[in-house]
Amino acid sequence: MKFKFYIWHPKNIINPTMTTEHLTNFAVCRRIEALRKALSSNKLQAIIIPSTDPHGSEYVPNHWKIREWISGFNGSAGTVVITLDDAALWTDSRYFLQAEEQLTGTGIRLMKEKLPDTPSITDWLGAVLKPGDTVGIDPTVNNRDQAEAWAGKLTGRFGISLTHIPTEWWNELWPLRPHLPGGGIEIQPVSFAGESCTEKLTRIRQTIGEKTLVISALDDIAWTLNLRGRDVHCNPVVVSYLIVTPDEAVFFAQAEKISSQIEEYLREHKVALRPYEEFYNEVAGYDSYPLLLPTDCNAETSTRCQRLVDEGLCTFIPSPVPMMKAIKNEAEIKGFRQAMIRDGIALVRFLRWLEEEMGKGDKVTELSADAELTRLRSLHPLFRDISFDTIAGYREHGAIVHYEATPESDAILQPESLLLLDSGAQYADGTTDITRTIPLGKLTEEECFDYTLVLKGNIALSKAHFPHGTCGTQLDVLARQAMWRAGINYLHGTGHGVGSYLNVHEGPHQIRMNHIPTPLLPGMTVTNEPGIYRAGKHGVRIENMLLVVPDRETEFGAFYRFEVLTLCPIDLRPIVWEMMTDEEIDWLRAYHHQVYESLSPHLTEEETKWLKEKTTIYY
Repeated sequence: MKFKFYIWHPKNIINPTMTTEHLTNFAVCRRIEALRKALSSNKLQAIIIPSTDPHGSEYVPNHWKIREWISGFNGSAGTVVITLDDAALWTDSRYFLQAEEQLTGTGIRLMKEKLPDTPSITDWLGAVLKPGDTVGIDPTVNNRDQAEAWAGKLTGRFGISLTHIPTEWWNELWPLRPHLPGGGIEIQPVSFAGESCTEKLTRIRQTIGEKTLVISALDDIAWTLNLRGRDVHCNPVVVSYLIVTPDEAVFFAQAEKISSQIEEYLREHKVALRPYEEFYNEVAGYDSYPLLLPTDCNAETSTRCQRLVDEGLCTFIPSPVPMMKAIKNEAEIKGFRQAMIRDGIALVRFLRWLEEEMGKGDKVTELSADAELTRLRSLHPLFRDISFDTIAGYREHGAIVHYEATPESDAILQPESLLLLDSGAQYADGTTDITRTIPLGKLTEEECFDYTLVLKGNIALSKAHFPHGTCGTQLDVLARQAMWRAGINYLHGTGHGVGSYLNVHEGPHQIRMNHIPTPLLPGMTVTNEPGIYRAGKHGVRIENMLLVVPDRETEFGAFYRFEVLTLCPIDLRPIVWEMMTDEEIDWLRAYHHQVYESLSPHLTEEETKWLKEKTTIYY
């Protein structure tokens, strides 16, 4: 198919009375109009646009933020579908409130994923299109399995075709599209990584045998090569591909990123270099050994390798790297513990600062609180970045699960209600992720009730003991059981893995309601973050990071438990003590003792006195 384009360029058509929101919605409407004309001229009736990049990343470089550009919705998860006369965006419960606000005036309707009345993308397309119509996708940013599933359902049930569009289409439609990121690359020392690049490549080769493996996930590549970059906001990865053969490894990256130091390092570990843009042609020609492609590779990769698949020279497998990466070694675990101490110090200083500022009646806002916490973290020489954009949600903003304050929404903190503060840092030896819900003054009975339920859920999961083979889905109920008894639930997952100076969200294990079969094994990090969200009122979440550790061996096999890594007091003021059991209070007392003993040697006398008060339970 030959594609034709209708190009829209920005013009001086701005009405000075328009607000920022109006300008954003106006731009979105013009972009959708241009896209529809391109669809029509190319005999397409719809297009599916996901949130990801060619590497299946959760957080993507600006170059691939096509869904955000076309819709105005900037949450990290969502898929937009544009037809010639309609549009809809699917996203999960974390973003329902945010999406409703950002899609207003764009003509894009919100589809709330996993709710009973929400149609799937294919069912919706089947309802709004007719047999014989064609839907386009960019194969470089669509997962192979997902693309095949869409094609099968659209064709089999509705007689609708799915076709690939050239990825260059976006360069024509998006005149000011950002370039590929050009950040530098640094070497992660073995003292932090715990294992050399050569040792990791050897382990991978032992797992796959005499075959060639393609690695496309950016954090898997960074972990394998012990390299870190600055190509993705908050995630220290490099836009690249890696091919591992029995004899060599080939690293595909932009040439301008490769310094002489990195070139020498790769040569030392027998890793060859190729330009990033040569990957697709290179992988299609790898037939010297059986080729293994990750099951979650993009549709373009699988299409380029179709000849090898047909000849029996290429198969799809789950990459072995995520499981290797998920189980931290001794050096990585040591790094996490050290990172938690310095993170805890910064948080104690922040909480004390916030209390003093509020007590003086000084103006503190969501954004200024965020800035102060980031400043305090950045004082340590091993600080590299935040691990995700801070969620500082005061009062009703706390009910927006992934709220991010803007100059327009920035709320002034008042001496009442709750501040939900979810934040994290990237240190050279570890990544942190913590949420505390902070009372700023007088609270309602409902706020205290919700806070206590969330705390009970956090404690129940923290106290878990479980046998070998247990997965996170089997433990998820522990965090929810107290809420369920009260007829309350939350729709997001309870926990996710965390990388070692890598992505703050890491798999393959998770703790959530929907089935994730990966077992929880010693060395895995995972968050514990139950929450309650009441739209228009408040949000409560309490999050610690956990480490799976051996518990004991019995006649029934090996048992594991959690070690709490996070070191920061949990505010005692909102707790309804009558709702707490003696066992829960004992756990909280022990945790606060651990926080005090770990942090107090690093604090000033006044800070230590403050921490002692905040970690002492008088009930």
